[in-house]
Amino acid sequence: MKLPYADRLDIPQAKVTEYLLSSTHRAGRAKARFFSAFGFQATAWETLATAVRQHALDNNVALSEPTPFGIRCVIEGPLVAPTGQQLQVRTVWFIDKEGQTPRFITAYPLKRRIP
Repeated sequence: MKLPYADRLDIPQAKVTEYLLSSTHRAGRAKARFFSAFGFQATAWETLATAVRQHALDNNVALSEPTPFGIRCVIEGPLVAPTGQQLQVRTVWFIDKEGQTPRFITAYPLKRRIP
């Protein structure tokens, strides 16, 4: 199954620059090291946002969980880095109960390869 409402993805700049690509964010700095090693940079944050968007469009939802507030969707699969490498990544999205816009929550490397 593909992510519902994938034509309306919301990926805030702050989520990318102040979290995923921030070397000083307590929870994000390990992710920043990972993504930076493959050519992503905070100064060109749109590159990672575009890659995350394409990841959501290209890959199927691996897990969809209803919550009291909406639906949490997990997508696993390749994400293309600026270096041309395909990184095995998990992204997490949230769709509010009344909303029709998947909000980007996080991305991180998978420890295992996807068959």
